[in-house]
Amino acid sequence: MNEERIVDIELKLTSHEDLLDTLNKTVYEQQRKIEELEALCAALVHRLVELREATAQTPLNEPPPHY
Repeated sequence: MNEERIVDIELKLTSHEDLLDTLNKTVYEQQRKIEELEALCAALVHRLVELREATAQTPLNEPPPHY
């Protein structure tokens, strides 16, 4: 009886260790993806600021050069 309980406990422990490894891998991949998305958002913000500055420097209602 005691040996069966020990085997059951060992099986559960092994199962929990596998589950923990899977969860750790999932969290790691999610963190990597979050960091990738944050970098992409920062690059987009930087690009938008550049575009805003570029459009602010050129007048929008300037007559064409042939006038």
